[in-house]
Amino acid sequence: MGKRVWGLCQGVSTAVLYGSLALFVSILHNVFLLYYVETFVSVYKIDKLSFWVGETVFLIWNSLNDPLFGWLSDRSFLSSPQSGTQITSPEVVLKRLQALSRSGPLFALSFLAFWVAWTWPGLQFLICLCLYDGFLTVVDLNHNALLADLAVSAHDRTRLNFHSSLFSAMGSLSVFLSYSFWNKENFYSFRLFCVTLATLSMLGFFVVSRLLRHRFQNEVQLRKNESQALTELSVGQAPFTSPEKPVTLGKYLKQLSRHKNFMWFVSMNLVQVFHCHFNNNFFPLFLEHLLSDHISASTGSFLLGISYIAPHLNNLYFLTLCRRLGVYQVVRGLFLLKLGLSVVMLLAGADHVYLLCIFIASNRVFTEGTCKLLNLVITDLVDEDFVLNRRQQAASALLFGMVALVTKPGQTFAPLIGTWLLCLYTGYDIFERNSVAEAPIATAAVPVPLRQGCFYLLVFVPISCALLQLMAWSRFTLHGQRLQNIKTLRQGAQHSHLIDVKAI
Repeated sequence: MGKRVWGLCQGVSTAVLYGSLALFVSILHNVFLLYYVETFVSVYKIDKLSFWVGETVFLIWNSLNDPLFGWLSDRSFLSSPQSGTQITSPEVVLKRLQALSRSGPLFALSFLAFWVAWTWPGLQFLICLCLYDGFLTVVDLNHNALLADLAVSAHDRTRLNFHSSLFSAMGSLSVFLSYSFWNKENFYSFRLFCVTLATLSMLGFFVVSRLLRHRFQNEVQLRKNESQALTELSVGQAPFTSPEKPVTLGKYLKQLSRHKNFMWFVSMNLVQVFHCHFNNNFFPLFLEHLLSDHISASTGSFLLGISYIAPHLNNLYFLTLCRRLGVYQVVRGLFLLKLGLSVVMLLAGADHVYLLCIFIASNRVFTEGTCKLLNLVITDLVDEDFVLNRRQQAASALLFGMVALVTKPGQTFAPLIGTWLLCLYTGYDIFERNSVAEAPIATAAVPVPLRQGCFYLLVFVPISCALLQLMAWSRFTLHGQRLQNIKTLRQGAQHSHLIDVKAI
């Protein structure tokens, strides 16, 4: 019976197995984002100083661990093809899968550490955040890197991303289920719910990574046999070139600074990360002050819930557009759509309640949808980096890590700039809820009412972001014919080592 089930599992396509890994992350991560602060503040009663110390250390660790783990993963790939024996793509994929098979279950265990009090709250908060984010980073980097390593063609990468988005949407259902178990007065049911999710995630990582590793182990053995045969044929012959030294971190950063498309992309993506987290941080505030007097609590809850799952479902449609139009044109279209909707909302004003509901929800959905498409652009940058710097193997995880290093400050800027603008417009300080919203601020300007200030924040932030992004995106040249040339060069350089996802 077990062999029969294993045989059926082996018949599942690589794209489906790759996408299912996103499910085992999202079922845990969405619950973590929703409840970890409330758990430590309301259940474990963490003090304010310990909370902010933990968040500060987490901010630093969160920014540095992406490039750190990316460098540790990919530093051996940075030397040129002449520096020695070439590492084949199946070997790289197998290395990523081995990392996922180890870090995936550990990620699930670190998730469980949040929901049982096992030491002083301040210390537990710090340790849990750093452990959880460390394992999450390893999982995300290797999963994203596989997108670049499993395929080169835009069609195959879009197909992989399509399945990843589909399973991520399925994973978002854990948020809806969690409402039935969450009770900070009686935590037992919620703990059992989290144990169930973590067990499912651990089993999923174990089974899927084993299935994928089994597929590529045969491919790796075949490449080794071919390499051994070539080595035997070349005995006694002088090497074509002398070995070169591996690329150091300093040299890699210098190469990256000369990569113009990378620089324009991270400039645009920094604004995108800022806007995504701005929407996440201020979504409840906009519902409270713009719509609470005009819609029911159930409608507000529906808007909040749909904003979690709709970006994943919407992304499925965006990916079909990417196959026809290309990622560059779809992303550009989404920027123009964001600008157009924001201008229409500004002209309509804050009194059109139904239009306001649609705008608040669609603004978050389209912004999150854009974020999910950008992994495809990063994989294209991996190809260009491979060609421009004549890599031995594409340093996929490292490039994803460097993108995260530059863009993650947007997560911190979002609440800081948002609260500062709100206070500047209205005099309202969200950290002092008892303060009068219309209290004067330290300027000569007369503060606007809180509702009007929230409306201005709601429309002017996306307008400003869209204009900055369109400006940076217009300078990005890795699309059209140039992109096709880059892909042709990479496929030519690794012709005997690439993997056809559809054939597996």
